Amino acid sequence: MDAAEFRRRGKEMVDYMADYLENIEQRPVYPDVEPGYLRSLIPSEAPLEPDNYDDIIKDVERIIMPGVTHWHSPNFFAYFPSASSYPAMLADMLCGAIGCIGFSWAASPACTELETVMLDWLGKMLKLPEHFIAGTHGRGGGVIQAHSSVERASLIGGIMMRKVPTDNTYAVGGGMLKKMLEEDKAAGLIPFYFCATLGTTPSCAFDHITELGPICNEENMWMHIDAAYAGSAFICPEFRPLLNGVEFADSFNFNPHKWLLVNFDCSAMWVKKREDIIGAFKVEPLYLKHENQESGLVTDYRHWQIPLGRRFRSLKMWFVFRMYGLQGLQAHIRKQVALAKEFESLVRADKRFEICAEVVMGLVCFRLKGSNDLNQLLLKRITNSREIHLVPCQLSGLFVIRLAICSRSTDSCHIQHAWRHITQLSCELLQDNH
Repeated sequence: MDAAEFRRRGKEMVDYMADYLENIEQRPVYPDVEPGYLRSLIPSEAPLEPDNYDDIIKDVERIIMPGVTHWHSPNFFAYFPSASSYPAMLADMLCGAIGCIGFSWAASPACTELETVMLDWLGKMLKLPEHFIAGTHGRGGGVIQAHSSVERASLIGGIMMRKVPTDNTYAVGGGMLKKMLEEDKAAGLIPFYFCATLGTTPSCAFDHITELGPICNEENMWMHIDAAYAGSAFICPEFRPLLNGVEFADSFNFNPHKWLLVNFDCSAMWVKKREDIIGAFKVEPLYLKHENQESGLVTDYRHWQIPLGRRFRSLKMWFVFRMYGLQGLQAHIRKQVALAKEFESLVRADKRFEICAEVVMGLVCFRLKGSNDLNQLLLKRITNSREIHLVPCQLSGLFVIRLAICSRSTDSCHIQHAWRHITQLSCELLQDNH
């Protein structure tokens, strides 16, 4: 493929992508395939001679699309949002074309410097404490990471991890943490790290960080706050109080790739003192050194992460923040919270159902009143119908169904359709069970 064909095929691809997203709700949200479906549809080895591009594109529809779960369908209500927007997609295309591997400032100065500034922009949108803002003289700062699991990190590090029990709102409070710290120290263990969560995955609960922070500071424990999903909402003044207590934290992260219209992957993390994280990961082979690194003005992001290389991910933040503006991003969050509240009111109006956790943001946890088996059957019927896609969680021993507002294109009509579908399947299920 030469530059001329790339221009032509690139325009075709943008049309294909736009058509896909504009017509996505006409596709079944959940695929109707069995494990291993794809292997029988393609050759067992790569082709010896080049294939025809038109054949490849035909095979996208024939082979790939039937096996896709359509995360950006307005009928997708599972997990949490996976952010998407046209400006972010365009920036991702440019990132792919530039193709730099931004392990150091010298590897592409713009790649490093834009990331530092974008994390400052975002930190200011969230009204983070000054010590998290790099500026030109700050000791802290931000970095874009690949999102990971604390539990998996403890396994990699060979660290014993203990889960702190929650209260009746599924949040961790200071009293329980204190009790566990005393038990651990009495057993000869050294507690050194605590991860608080704002917007837990099962129920979107918020740990009491104003209680937990001072305890961690007293005990000289590193306090990390993970707000993977909910963090985006803190750009709205009405949700910002949920972040009160972040001033006690040593590090804080959330995922703009969940709810802030920036495509995956983009997990934003800030540290109070960047030398803490740089000291842990610093490796300096001669071939990675460059003449400006001792100036004090240079960030080498390879020292902030486990991998060496990194993509030019800040481009998509820059495009999205400029194309939407803070007010446009706030409007997106508020609309989705309102849709969740609309669904909550529909559930509350039906005496057969119950709401299982406070609806604070875009997640509604609900179930049919009755046994766990009944709710498992309901979810199975919802999944098999392929009209909407939901996933479960367990709260207080109960099997609970989660509905998260996920797609940028979800509207009131989709909420109403989802509820009609759920209640119709529930009616059939309850009749079958009598």
